Amino acid sequence: MQVAEVACVFRPRQNQVVTGSGLPHSLANSPDIFSKAAILMTKMTLYGIPGCDTMKKARVWLDAHGVEYAFHDYKKQGIDLARLQGWADKIGWEMLLNKRGTTFRKLDDADKADIDTAKAVKLMAANPSLIKRPVVEHTRGLIVGFDSDEWEKTLG
Repeated sequence: MQVAEVACVFRPRQNQVVTGSGLPHSLANSPDIFSKAAILMTKMTLYGIPGCDTMKKARVWLDAHGVEYAFHDYKKQGIDLARLQGWADKIGWEMLLNKRGTTFRKLDDADKADIDTAKAVKLMAANPSLIKRPVVEHTRGLIVGFDSDEWEKTLG
């Protein structure tokens, strides 16, 4: 059984939570109540910044594929150390820390030097723009960055 993610969608421009069936087209007319229940009980969270071009591409992809998700806006909601630490433990801080952006380039040289997990997590918590976007938490794991082919394999 293939399980898709999510039970709600956050639309920040409307500032409300909208719930829907969350069923992929392939199961919308399926008599298999257990498949539908499994889908409705799963969830996916998209973490990022709404104005980011990569985030916009990711949201367009999710909407086009009928994947519902909760959106977590780093700028408004921040990100807690425990979640960042969990991500770093799971995939490594190197996958999470965006060293190519202007936020990283503007850091003091001392902040950029000798980065380890603890330092990276603290930097990202203090400056959420340092976190690569998007980060997707879903029932089968974690995805960092947007690559439509990879997303198709993992979420499609």
